[in-house]
Amino acid sequence: MSVDIRLASSRPAGTDLYHGENPGNIVTPGDVITADSGFMRGHGTYMEDECLHASVAGTVERVNKLISVRPLKTRYNGEIGDVVIGRIRELAQKRWKVETHSRMDSVLMLSSVNLPGGELRRRSEEDEKMMRHYLKEGDLISAEVQNVMSDGCLSLHTRSLKYGKLGQGCLVCISPSLVLRRKTHFHNLPIGASIILGNNGFIWISPTVQDKSEESGGYETNLQPIPKLDREVIARLRNCVLALAECKMLLFDTCILYAYEASLKYAVKDLLKPEVAVEVVDLVRQRLELEGS
Repeated sequence: MSVDIRLASSRPAGTDLYHGENPGNIVTPGDVITADSGFMRGHGTYMEDECLHASVAGTVERVNKLISVRPLKTRYNGEIGDVVIGRIRELAQKRWKVETHSRMDSVLMLSSVNLPGGELRRRSEEDEKMMRHYLKEGDLISAEVQNVMSDGCLSLHTRSLKYGKLGQGCLVCISPSLVLRRKTHFHNLPIGASIILGNNGFIWISPTVQDKSEESGGYETNLQPIPKLDREVIARLRNCVLALAECKMLLFDTCILYAYEASLKYAVKDLLKPEVAVEVVDLVRQRLELEGS
């Protein structure tokens, strides 16, 4: 019988999780930011008694004369062109409502999806009756933000074969602010797994699929059993992503791959231990600094 003993460690006094040893620009709701009337009020602030106050907990950001407060934790604010991962919540008339970690449910219109066979035609009443055959409640999908409506609701589309229903894999949910915006968010890693870094903080890890049939329109999923080695790779990647997110590191394909390589000397379950996670992330930081990333 083996016993796992770990010594308790404390964080140094005065250290802030987000800003190291300089948490001076952290404010909480109600704090006075400035009494100078020459500044303009931005998001996360309000005026009271001729002073500018913070309405949320976060960091103070100043652009010329505009002062705003960026929340430490917030829901996803979508932008056109963002890659997102969402879960179908319900079916409505010619549309699906999708949970994307935004303030409101996003909308995927029937006219914004590929039909099986890649047909480009007007959607008929028969297509509307087949909506549940394409996507039903609980299905996970990858999509792109097509438009941001005036009320903040996101309009999605899947008019590309790289988007569509997600099959077997693992979903990881982190803060949207930790996902680095890059040219591509779909990555086939050289370790036999693929990863989709959703701008909304949802990350999808799955086995790499070589061929994707165009006839299915992206709505047929492979339900064949996944080999044990592939499952171990997915589980290790998942724990690496959680370790990086816990240490507030920006996530992109290179740092995730470096974390995977640094974690190989540990068992998959050991990556859930705080001291092991910190050690792996420190190795990633050192490697990125050496390469100037």
